[in-house]
Amino acid sequence: MAVRAVAAAPLLALLLTSAQQPAPPSVLYEQHIFAGGAAPPAGKLESPFKGDKKSAQEGEKLFAAFNCDGCHGGGAVGAVGPSLADGRWRYGGADGAIFHSIFYGRPRGMPAFGGILPPDAVWKLVTYLQSLQPAEDHATVSWSK
Repeated sequence: MAVRAVAAAPLLALLLTSAQQPAPPSVLYEQHIFAGGAAPPAGKLESPFKGDKKSAQEGEKLFAAFNCDGCHGGGAVGAVGPSLADGRWRYGGADGAIFHSIFYGRPRGMPAFGGILPPDAVWKLVTYLQSLQPAEDHATVSWSK
């Protein structure tokens, strides 16, 4: 336990010294269905760290430091919470959808971390999760179908 706290100390210092950034705007996802075919005004969130290996490594450290592995398992393979490494996303796998899941939380158990993590830290978590390679064989059906 002491090792985890010592390893997390630099990350926590970074988070505490980061300037508080405003909440992201409403987001338009490809999965949305529009009444009458008219989309509401919204933007599209994209990760500023997409594909960056260093940010993915920092995201992996944040995943452990904030006990995400307590629900989603080590390596995000699933435990009490769903797998985040199998390429299947209940609320969408786009950058903005994953960001919103972490920042604002989701019903039935996913807490909102936007109150304690700055957006840059959430984006690093998104980058880490997107860096995980899904297994070739999926044991269950896809959420997206």
